[in-house]
Amino acid sequence: MDREAPHRVLNVLDRAAGRRVDTFLSMRFPSWSRSTFARWIKEGVVQSDSRTLKPSSVLRLGEVLRIWAPGIAPTEGPPPPPTVLYEDDWLLAVDKPAGMLVHPVGQRFAWALIGLVREMRPGARIDLSHRLDRETSGIVVLTKHEDANRAMKDAFQARRVQKTYQALVHGVVPWEDRTVDAALGHRSGSVVQLRRGHDPAGETALTEVSVLRRLANHTLVECRPHTGRTHQIRVHLEIAGFPILGDKLYGQPDETFLSLLDEGATPALRAAIGFPRHALHAHALAFPHPHSGQVLKVRAPLPPDMQAIVDGAEPNWPGVLDLADVEAEEDAG
Repeated sequence: MDREAPHRVLNVLDRAAGRRVDTFLSMRFPSWSRSTFARWIKEGVVQSDSRTLKPSSVLRLGEVLRIWAPGIAPTEGPPPPPTVLYEDDWLLAVDKPAGMLVHPVGQRFAWALIGLVREMRPGARIDLSHRLDRETSGIVVLTKHEDANRAMKDAFQARRVQKTYQALVHGVVPWEDRTVDAALGHRSGSVVQLRRGHDPAGETALTEVSVLRRLANHTLVECRPHTGRTHQIRVHLEIAGFPILGDKLYGQPDETFLSLLDEGATPALRAAIGFPRHALHAHALAFPHPHSGQVLKVRAPLPPDMQAIVDGAEPNWPGVLDLADVEAEEDAG
């Protein structure tokens, strides 16, 4: 195989180590059989960086696999690497662009943040300490070894991480500050299983919202969630009466989201939604450093698509949405 050709990179983690390579790959990609992977391994379509593989080879922790198989491997080269916002021996903070998955989902190949960063830092054991959904831009903190990852995940779980988001919402917000304290569960009456809404018996959720700038038809707001519920900021802004620009699920009737999946991004649907992605950006994180314990603050500037609207451009949706991306994004988030 031409090792310079676009290919899929898999790092062997704990759940894979000790398994036969053909067995693991057929479980990871169930659209392809074990016998297909066995043939690809023999043909060199699947390779290891550290040894010559056989279908019966037992995977080793930390081993790197490369796959050139059609449908699993990419058809194009990688996008530009994400901007590094902070880095030391323990962790790495990057600015994730909107539209990029943090981790691959499903079987269809898509370039994901974790793979790009592992390519950037091949000597480190890169892992995610938290996630952003595909459409959200901004700060993602990755770690370079297990101790750092454990410490960062503990910090997120114990709510020792202060998160600040910026969002562009529909309408001109009349107030300066508001706290949305609304427990969340499945949206009552919604036929969309993914949709969340206010549920007094649901999970507690609290978000502080402040106005940063009022525009002609939109408002740039800052959101500080005190809990980490699924879709929390998106739901709370809808509850406050100012849903996020470009949100396909919140601030829209169920029929809009279902029609998008069934019919695609028709001109009418693009006009109703108004923007290719929900205009939400992870702007700042403050957290105890996993080694020193000192509070580290990281910030990511507003991305160009949102900044253009703040500077006076009218929102628009010029392109055509890939429906598989919508389904993967919403299933993951």
